[in-house]
Amino acid sequence: MAMSAGTDDGEPMMEMNTTPLIDVMLVLLIMFIITIPIQTHAVKIDLPQNAPPTDSIVDPVKNKVTIDPAGVIAWNGSPIDLLTLRQYLEQSVRMPVEPELQFQPAPQTRYVVVDQALAEIKRAGVTKLGFVGNEQYGNF
Repeated sequence: MAMSAGTDDGEPMMEMNTTPLIDVMLVLLIMFIITIPIQTHAVKIDLPQNAPPTDSIVDPVKNKVTIDPAGVIAWNGSPIDLLTLRQYLEQSVRMPVEPELQFQPAPQTRYVVVDQALAEIKRAGVTKLGFVGNEQYGNF
């Protein structure tokens, strides 16, 4: 790129010096970047609303699904298979007041067995699900 420094006869230079303009533009660009708010990632969760207690009868039964390290699924302490689990889940969902389902896999259980049980719970349409014993995973 050619650069002219004027002529020898003393005429003034007719080109504009753009270096200060570029410096100002870069400073403004950096200020705009800094002032843009950081976008946050939001996870939408339907949280229960504080509602006054109703006079409906709440079923206190809580069913517990456990999985031991060998992969044996138990419903309230009784060993069952996936087909029986599906039937129990469908029965609990059809109740007038759905009981809470507590899910507690052992830390050494293979993920495949846990995934199959969770898939059955999802297929049944269980809405009241709680994970029990999460504190035992703190050491892994």
